[in-house]
Amino acid sequence: MTRLRGSNPLGARKALAERFQTWSVNAFDLSLCPVRGVLDRLGDKWTTLIVIALSHRPQRFSELLRAVPDISKRMLTQTLRDLERDGLIARQVFPTKPPSVEYRLTSLGESLLEPLVTLVSWAETSQAVIETARAAFDAREPVPA
Repeated sequence: MTRLRGSNPLGARKALAERFQTWSVNAFDLSLCPVRGVLDRLGDKWTTLIVIALSHRPQRFSELLRAVPDISKRMLTQTLRDLERDGLIARQVFPTKPPSVEYRLTSLGESLLEPLVTLVSWAETSQAVIETARAAFDAREPVPA
């Protein structure tokens, strides 16, 4: 199978087409198509922000709550549990009174940083173009149903 890395759009297009063909032949069996499950987690509203927040150092729950804007305690708790379940972060409890808990990226979580930098850079570069496209789309006459 062709590698997905590289900046050649034609090569990337071919590699992705091959992957898609393989998955679709297998009726998108999740065991053979990891994209759905993995991107479901990474596409979550809060996951990327939490991973970025943990990229420079381990942090306590309260630090993450302050670092990630607008996240509720409940959603931070759930997202941290999901990331721990997926093996992207580790939770360490320190025997203090009261107990202190710290979260850090695992080696799997660290391996996500390189592709995440590429995605974040693309998002920053493309944001203005996307906003312009959205404004143009929203300005169009509504299509009757």
